[in-house]
Amino acid sequence: MKSIDRLLQRWRIVRARRFIKPGARILDIGSADGALFRQLNISGAQDMGIDPTLKSNTTLQGVPMIAGFFPKDMPATGPFDVITMLAVLEHFPPAHYEDLRRGCVKFLKPGGRLIITVPSPAVDHILSALKFLRLIDGMSLEEHHGYKVSKTRDIFPAENFRLLQHSTFQFGLNNLFVFERIEE
Repeated sequence: MKSIDRLLQRWRIVRARRFIKPGARILDIGSADGALFRQLNISGAQDMGIDPTLKSNTTLQGVPMIAGFFPKDMPATGPFDVITMLAVLEHFPPAHYEDLRRGCVKFLKPGGRLIITVPSPAVDHILSALKFLRLIDGMSLEEHHGYKVSKTRDIFPAENFRLLQHSTFQFGLNNLFVFERIEE
């Protein structure tokens, strides 16, 4: 990743951080190289990352990092206090939204927080230009599937999740959603 990629990644983590209580057990979907855990200075086996770009299962600062897709490749584990998907949701094909929702219900404790960032549609054009200029690596831009931000509430419906916050940042080009899992 180039420095602009890292800057944008850190910015997303800073926005998510204020919704993560100290000591919360975190599942980071799309964890890549574990930047969330490094930036939050988290270490220990209670947390977990999962990412299909990892070559093999590993650990980072004691945090298990699973090579695979959520939720189908998740190991048997108890529910988490927080699930994060930072710049990840737009990479899921629409055919997988129902599995994603069910996986979040399964792996997130009632009352737990689901923290998501998704770019506005205009970002794809900006990122393509920055990638062309070799200013960013633009990880997996071809996987954005024309994601529409308005679909986020449909993927995580009111019968399972209460929307606590929706705001924009990065000059309106990125969206933060914070949901709370509803008790069944």
